[in-house]
Amino acid sequence: MITYNVDGVKMPKIKKRDTSAWIRKVAASHGRKVGEIGYMFVDDEKILEVNNEYLGHDYYTDVITFDYDEDDVINGDIVISLDTVRTNAEQFGKTYDDELHRVIIHGILHLCGINDKGPGEREIMEENENKALALLEGASILKK
Repeated sequence: MITYNVDGVKMPKIKKRDTSAWIRKVAASHGRKVGEIGYMFVDDEKILEVNNEYLGHDYYTDVITFDYDEDDVINGDIVISLDTVRTNAEQFGKTYDDELHRVIIHGILHLCGINDKGPGEREIMEENENKALALLEGASILKK
């Protein structure tokens, strides 16, 4: 089951059923099944608090993924700062919606075993993000 919650922000305008189907398709493309995934959309202050409390980091980020995987079943909590998503969209010349999709799937890719901190890993993550986003082409997961 995939759940979507908010803390201190308005729920982004996503079609939850379509988003969940997309997430399952991406996980399957990596040989994984979806177990329990919990999304929490927050503001910058909340993600800073989470980053500090659980990771000991004193900086803002767009997404934090907590991995509870079991074998080929992905389970985890994914915390997304909508403030940072908006800032990054502006900085990278992307739409807010495109950046939100990228961050939503970024957490799933981490749960599928793809990292982005080591040498060459960032490029592998971006390649996988782009493949996942291509699965979304033509199908909107946003409410109009």
